[in-house]
Amino acid sequence: MPSELASQCIEALCQCGCEAVRATITALEVGAVVPQVQDLPEAERQLVLNELKAIMSVYDSRS
Repeated sequence: MPSELASQCIEALCQCGCEAVRATITALEVGAVVPQVQDLPEAERQLVLNELKAIMSVYDSRS
């Protein structure tokens, strides 16, 4: 389960819209550190990535 800070990052990223979330997912998958998660340890960044993927899978399944 993500920490409070990680949850806040996820919420903030989701507020930016689907395209921004997809870009963030792509960046995190290749190991880039996006500003929203730069203060998180690597394990928390992975949790953020996994949560974003789970959230986007709901939207992608509707297409």
